Amino acid sequence: MATVPLRIVHIVRAPIGGIFRHISDLALAQTRAGHKVGVICDSSTGGEFEDRAIARLAPELEFGVARFPMRRQITVGDIRAAVGVFGHVRRIEPDVLHGHGAKGGVYARSIGTVMRASGHRVTRIYCPHGGSLHYDPKRLDGRTYFALERLQQRFTDGLVFVSDYEYAAYESKVARPRIPTRVVYNGLTPEEFAEVQPDDDAADFLFIGMLRDLKGPDLFIKALRELKDSHGLRPTVLIAGEGSDRPRYEAMIAEYGLGAQVTFVGVVPAREAFRRTRCVVVPSRAEAMPYIVLETVAAKVPLIATRVGGIPEIFGRYADHLVEPGNVKALATAMAAAYRDREASRRFAAKLRQCLAETFNVELMSDRITSLYQDIRGNVERAAPTPAPSAQLSSSELLAQSGRRSSNNTFD
Repeated sequence: MATVPLRIVHIVRAPIGGIFRHISDLALAQTRAGHKVGVICDSSTGGEFEDRAIARLAPELEFGVARFPMRRQITVGDIRAAVGVFGHVRRIEPDVLHGHGAKGGVYARSIGTVMRASGHRVTRIYCPHGGSLHYDPKRLDGRTYFALERLQQRFTDGLVFVSDYEYAAYESKVARPRIPTRVVYNGLTPEEFAEVQPDDDAADFLFIGMLRDLKGPDLFIKALRELKDSHGLRPTVLIAGEGSDRPRYEAMIAEYGLGAQVTFVGVVPAREAFRRTRCVVVPSRAEAMPYIVLETVAAKVPLIATRVGGIPEIFGRYADHLVEPGNVKALATAMAAAYRDREASRRFAAKLRQCLAETFNVELMSDRITSLYQDIRGNVERAAPTPAPSAQLSSSELLAQSGRRSSNNTFD
């Protein structure tokens, strides 16, 4: 039976990082498939890099990109923003409201519920992208957010998780889903599988990502000090990205005497950054399904990463090569090995890339998410239910396997 074109609106707070990359790719793929799509996001987050990305995306979408002030934390200002978002959504009259991240999920499900009460048949979808799932369930803030997530499941028609780990974290910390649920891996485009060769003057190591402790730039800097003190190595290093914590990391570099070897380069497109390094380091404390790891592996660039979130799912049978999160000495040891034997690092990068294209494909990502919408709406012949966790592991086993560590992430 032919699929029915849908009117789809994606809502997210921060138009930055992997979460916005996911939304942009998904929205464009859905547009190519004949659906009418729009995006709503915060107007106060991001810089010139993000503004350019939004300017490129907006003309490609039927409903463009609308921006409203959305704060990270819950504030009274949310009421004004919600009124603006609601008015915009009501004019579009979408069939699907897809919320991304905790704040986007609140907007999508609350507005969708109000519209349903007025007789509009809108399907409410939520994808956490990590978000509030990074909280510690033993802390008060974690218990509060997980209670809110449990409440909101009553107003959700379908859940999408970007990794088996994320599904397991939701099941363990929030509740076992009682609504249609799918694990759908982030996808890459075919051109991203073209190998990237380093420039002749490439730095030895690259950190690329948001400059916040969740992503581990402080651990990366401590590992550089460990390389100097315990291994006698002073590699050249680039740090790509921005964030409010950058001054603190700059102070750490000065304190450790690393200023001559470390350069901050701001926000740089991933493949451009890859040409400027011989090895990417992802020292995250927590992740869902990080695009930077997928992009690095697809480009066949040597990679050192931590065993968190969905990263073991990317590494597959090579997951034993991952570094324990938060272990500075282990991170430094892995970096020393890569520095001393670059050829071995390149051979391992080639092994990692072999089966990536079949699993992490942007069109497959779009097809699986859009078919979930239509299964819920009853517009296509319903297939057999898809088990949410694709791995045959329990929630506790998946959580233990990834070595996840709790963190004080904000509500995003």
